[in-house]
Amino acid sequence: MEKKRVYIAGLGLIGASLALGIKRDHPEVEILGYNRSPESRQIALDRGIVDRVTDDFVSFAPLADVIILVVPIKQTIAFLEMLAGLELKENVIITDAGSTKSEIVAAAEKYLQNKPVRFVGAHPMAGSHKTGARAADVNLFENAYYIFTPSSLTKVGTIAEMEELLSGLHARFIQVDAAEHDRVTSQISHFPHILASSLMEQAGAYSQNHELTQSFAAGGFRDMTRIAESEPGMWTSILLTNPEAILERIEDFKERLDQVAADIEAGNEDAIWQFFNQGRQIRKSMEIHKRAGVDSFYDIFINVPDEEDAILGVLERLRGTSIVNIRINEENREDINGILQITFKNREDLEKSAKIIREQTNYQVFLD
Repeated sequence: MEKKRVYIAGLGLIGASLALGIKRDHPEVEILGYNRSPESRQIALDRGIVDRVTDDFVSFAPLADVIILVVPIKQTIAFLEMLAGLELKENVIITDAGSTKSEIVAAAEKYLQNKPVRFVGAHPMAGSHKTGARAADVNLFENAYYIFTPSSLTKVGTIAEMEELLSGLHARFIQVDAAEHDRVTSQISHFPHILASSLMEQAGAYSQNHELTQSFAAGGFRDMTRIAESEPGMWTSILLTNPEAILERIEDFKERLDQVAADIEAGNEDAIWQFFNQGRQIRKSMEIHKRAGVDSFYDIFINVPDEEDAILGVLERLRGTSIVNIRINEENREDINGILQITFKNREDLEKSAKIIREQTNYQVFLD
């Protein structure tokens, strides 16, 4: 029986991690890869991420049972048009990993409508500050949402087949209409990136006349603007393929800022208090600390003294717990409780660790 072949076009972080996830549960599947970069192709081969690679997109497409396009949105649309002109396997599944869905789904329905193929849009909602095939991680998608956006070309059984193929990702699969996907992500992903970059641009300009701006920019400002370091080409593409929803969110935010400004100008203490309290309560009620509805991390903050081995002493006491990250908050900590921040994988270890530190030290302990 002929091996099943999966063709992944784009061997960056997402594409290469998808390949690893497929191989984890389906080692018998042959993974074909496309990437323009010789370095990425070589890394993918050397690490066993793929079985064969090419820099010619059309060469492997006719061999594939599943084609996954993990390239920028405009290139995804161009590849869909190219696929329409090729002799592909009958009933091949074509899917993508784009961050906006409406234009991609529309392009697939336009170019592939008379072809004996299946298409389903997709958006794996995971990422990392690292990039490229070198950063590929089989656990990248664990407990993250993997969103399918069906189209008129999504035949019965298509999504079930994809879920089986991608079972090794340990992701949480969900189906959403493409337009609704774009509306929701405009609020929780696309607009926040605009806001983060705007804050950085504003701070950069302000620091020209107020040099201490750069020295004091830490804590909350750093956390709010971390995503401003994202790759600009990708985000330009996202904004230009989801303009209506994003522009609506910008206008809504302007109105909210105008209301806050009016309350400050009027000295309306109650309204200002309600503004902050409502934001606080909404954040507490949202699944901010979860991935796909599953608790994924828990933070403890500890005020440790500036003494030799103090932090090592804390970590030694917590040996054997599910620590996933450690952070030392040494800068301006006006909005952070505790200089030592430790992240755990589950609440049980969080509470156990808090109890140990409180009983065995006199350090202040705060739970997020």
